[in-house]
Amino acid sequence: MPSQDIPRVGTLLVDSAERVGVFQGVESGLWYLRPVTGGVEWTVDPQTVRPADADERLRARTARTNARSRGEVL
Repeated sequence: MPSQDIPRVGTLLVDSAERVGVFQGVESGLWYLRPVTGGVEWTVDPQTVRPADADERLRARTARTNARSRGEVL
């Protein structure tokens, strides 16, 4: 994904470590992602991320649903 194509907040992306995260925004040229089940954001170089594919999106939605059913804070 080219750096000039900034995704919408909430878009699921995959970083170079194959972690799926929710796009939160941009600061100082870095993109911020948050785990799909909530937690601490991490920064990524925009040139090292890609959009999540259909399987990754499904797994992310399932993880979020399971976390909510357990009463975890999202």
